[in-house]
Amino acid sequence: MELIIILLLIIFIYYSIRYAWWTKTVDLSSPRILMYHMISEHKKGAKFNGLRVSPLEFEKQIKFLYDNNWTFLTMSELILNKDNLTDKSIAITFDDGYEDNYINALPILKKYNAKATIYLVVDRHDREWSSKRKKKNSNGELKREKKLSDNQVLELIDSGIIEIGSHTMTHDNLSTLSKKEKEKEIINSKLNIEKNFNIKCNSFCYPFGIYDDEDINIVKKTNYLNATTTKKGIDDIKNTNLFELKRITISGKDNLLAFKIKLKRGLRGISK
Repeated sequence: MELIIILLLIIFIYYSIRYAWWTKTVDLSSPRILMYHMISEHKKGAKFNGLRVSPLEFEKQIKFLYDNNWTFLTMSELILNKDNLTDKSIAITFDDGYEDNYINALPILKKYNAKATIYLVVDRHDREWSSKRKKKNSNGELKREKKLSDNQVLELIDSGIIEIGSHTMTHDNLSTLSKKEKEKEIINSKLNIEKNFNIKCNSFCYPFGIYDDEDINIVKKTNYLNATTTKKGIDDIKNTNLFELKRITISGKDNLLAFKIKLKRGLRGISK
């Protein structure tokens, strides 16, 4: 009997830490910004499966939002309407520009009329950027992932539900660059996107979520309207720095319960 009690206590503690059910939820007047990368099946033995949300799970998540009357906005719309947002406003974002955003994500987004913002790396093909953060990540896995073609980007724009934002020219680690190099990454990416796709590029995302005050100033001076980070959480968008916006990380390891908890709190557990 004591063993059963101890076992139940261990299970209770484990799930309490994993899902942090006792912590405070964030008021629904604060919009949620979700961070995705790939919408694809996991690959056996792959290092970055956390970045891969399966199409099945992705549709479950979008359907849940649709069925529960969340309002889908692009990042630009979120910022432009920040003073008049309804409760349960949400912005879906994708980092990097993977081809599966077009092949797998777009049909699901269309099905539920869900808007999204894709942060595009301009020079994204055959580029190994994961090692720019940690050298041990240089196994070529993300380099081998197919990226969006320019024609696919145009189709995404023509869908009427996708905003294209900037994720710099090459997804370099800004903390390792000179000011001149940073300006090239941040300014030229905006100019390239606007010229290549005949659109306004208003939204920016810091590669790896690594940035400093100098980067923020460059982004502001380049006339972006907002910038997102990889800091986990939910901001009161009326009273926060629009160039350091937190996001809710959606992992390929999250089930629907974890997704629902993250919507409420910004985190699944104590720190994830």
